[in-house]
Amino acid sequence: MYGWLFRHLPGPLWVRILLILLLLAGVIVLLFGWVFPAIAPYMPFNDGLVGSTAPPDS
Repeated sequence: MYGWLFRHLPGPLWVRILLILLLLAGVIVLLFGWVFPAIAPYMPFNDGLVGSTAPPDS
């Protein structure tokens, strides 16, 4: 897939590398800005609770 994308981008090599980097940065921003926060409540490792919620005996 990456080879196909790289071959279909216009321009010389340095322009294609720059475009790939910009596309990669856009995907990262999209993931961290919208996708990961949207699925975070459904992830099981977000529970910070270990043990019971009762206060310890003094």
